[in-house]
Amino acid sequence: MASARDSDPTLGYLTRKETEVKLPRPTRVKNKTPAQIQITAEQILREARERQEAEIRPPKQKITDSTELGDYRLRKRKEFEDLIRRVRWNKSVWVKYAKWEESQKDFTRARSVWERALEVDYRDHTMWLKYADFEMKNKFVNHARNVWDRAVMLLPRVDQLWYKYIHMEEMLGNVAGARQIFERWMSWQPDQQGWLSYIKFELRYNEVERAREIFGRFVDCHPKVGAWIRYAKFEMKNGEIARTRSCYELAVEKLGDDEEAEELFVAFAEFEEKCKETERARCIYKYALDHIPKGRAEELYKKFVAFEKQYGDREGIEDAIVGKRRFQYEDEVRKNPLNYDAWFDYIRLEESAGNKERIEDVYERSIANIPPAQEKRYWQRYIYLWINYVLYEELDAQDVDRTRNIYNLCLKIIPHDKVSFAKIWLIAAQFEIRQLDLDRARLILGSAIGKAPKDKIFKKYIEVELQLGNIDRCRKLYQKYLEWSPEHCYAWSKFAELERSLAETERARSIFELAIDQPALDMPELLWKAYIDFEISEGEYERTRALYERLLNRTKHLKVWISYAKFEASAVEDGFQDSNVQESDYEQKRKCLQRARGVFERALSYFRTSAPELKEERAMLLEEWLNIESSFDELGDVDLVRVKLPKKLKKRRHIENEDGPAGYEEYIDYLFPEETQTTNLKILEAAYKWKKQKIVSDED
Repeated sequence: MASARDSDPTLGYLTRKETEVKLPRPTRVKNKTPAQIQITAEQILREARERQEAEIRPPKQKITDSTELGDYRLRKRKEFEDLIRRVRWNKSVWVKYAKWEESQKDFTRARSVWERALEVDYRDHTMWLKYADFEMKNKFVNHARNVWDRAVMLLPRVDQLWYKYIHMEEMLGNVAGARQIFERWMSWQPDQQGWLSYIKFELRYNEVERAREIFGRFVDCHPKVGAWIRYAKFEMKNGEIARTRSCYELAVEKLGDDEEAEELFVAFAEFEEKCKETERARCIYKYALDHIPKGRAEELYKKFVAFEKQYGDREGIEDAIVGKRRFQYEDEVRKNPLNYDAWFDYIRLEESAGNKERIEDVYERSIANIPPAQEKRYWQRYIYLWINYVLYEELDAQDVDRTRNIYNLCLKIIPHDKVSFAKIWLIAAQFEIRQLDLDRARLILGSAIGKAPKDKIFKKYIEVELQLGNIDRCRKLYQKYLEWSPEHCYAWSKFAELERSLAETERARSIFELAIDQPALDMPELLWKAYIDFEISEGEYERTRALYERLLNRTKHLKVWISYAKFEASAVEDGFQDSNVQESDYEQKRKCLQRARGVFERALSYFRTSAPELKEERAMLLEEWLNIESSFDELGDVDLVRVKLPKKLKKRRHIENEDGPAGYEEYIDYLFPEETQTTNLKILEAAYKWKKQKIVSDED
């Protein structure tokens, strides 16, 4: 105990144990089962509301004589004074105190409270507003003036105080006093709204000259474009055209290089347009376009175009707009001749102007800038300059010889051994076809195949010859196509399709045979499918089965097995004859089902023995088998498949990443009937082994 007191001398004669607050031990709930009658939170709240006692309110006090009134006032003042001593900085307390004194009609005391409040924080303009409002409400005009004078002297940057002061004087009819207050305010150089309020005040009393003089001081204080435009509109409204023009001219002289000069020039030009001075307006627009940077003159361009459409001609638009934009594009292409986007914009500008010589000159200058490296990413934009050039010459200029020469020059410039474009070959050939010169078109397409063979070129060339009915040429082209790209399954399929359309079945079959014997194919599954569909359409079911067997020798994919089984299920042969048609159909369906079952059995045996890890494919195979059995109605044996269906089991496995195990993921596993039997046998073997060990231990 002594050591405890020594360690903490603030305890005095008490020990630490005596000063500790002992909390009751929490009761331990032994029975945690839910009660039979449950109580909701809503019920608890309702009962608490019902049992709540009525609020105790102080009785209403009626004052009957002056003594009680004096006691009441003394008590209230004491309360307010005590509250002020505690929270002197709280403005709401001062306001309530002053308003209470006002309600007691003791205006001297109320004024005293307001003055004391202002001594605490005179920078709060709301206190000044409420103080002045108190004086005005009780018609103490001179007192109110005194408050406003002190307020605007101490807080001259608070516009609301000036507005309220001026409004009071104007309501009292003291126009000269209001003007004097405005002059005091303007000496502080307020924002634009203060000046505009002064101007509106003078205009309310028809003092136009005074307003004009104030506008002059306004634009000197705020030399902004908006201020000058307001000044000019004021003069225009009063019919002073000469004064308006001189105002705009003075503004242009002072603010010609300002960032907002565009707005000033537009307003000046629109003023001259209203005065029917179109030449003056045009000169203003041209002067503005010469002096304002191009990036800030977008609105000016639009206005000038609209002006010229209304009052001018096309030449005027070209001189003002096209000329400046042409200068801008010339500057861009001079800085970077390989900026093909700038050349496109420049060409588009010249095409909109319609000057043929200028257009061809810009095209020739643009195509002279050959890309520095023989890589396709550099040539992709450049080649479209040639394409646009030839389209312009053919469609707009309608110069066939020049178009042909441009095509020939373009095809010579392109390094076809490293960079080539099928598009330019094709549009050159299509141009010759439009000119009905098939020999030139064939020559261009043949050169394309010889220099830079591509799929698009072969397809287009074959399409042209096929439309002309030249079958031998199509065959030669397909041979060239396949010599160039023997792994292209699309070409093999289309070649066989061509022969089939000509009723050349053996040719088509030979083409398919050559195709599937290729060592490498880009999409062999499409080629095999096309070959199988071809044989089925020809009714050659035996050949189709042989094809499926050859395909199964190459791949044992699930889709191949399912496709084979579906084929067998639908392969109804026409050679079966019987007197009873119904019996004939029944026998054919039974044979189809048996053949399909045979395929399914083979597939199931393969997945069970050779690929036991492909459980999902095996389950899908059984599902397809079940569907086919169901489609045969009474011929099908659904139970035959159902006994082989697996059970779906949801399992979890570890997820491994670079940092180690990252948790678990769920997956679906399949448990087949034969696996279940094996599991049961393992359990029996373990039981026999355990029993044998127990017998030996008992004998020992």
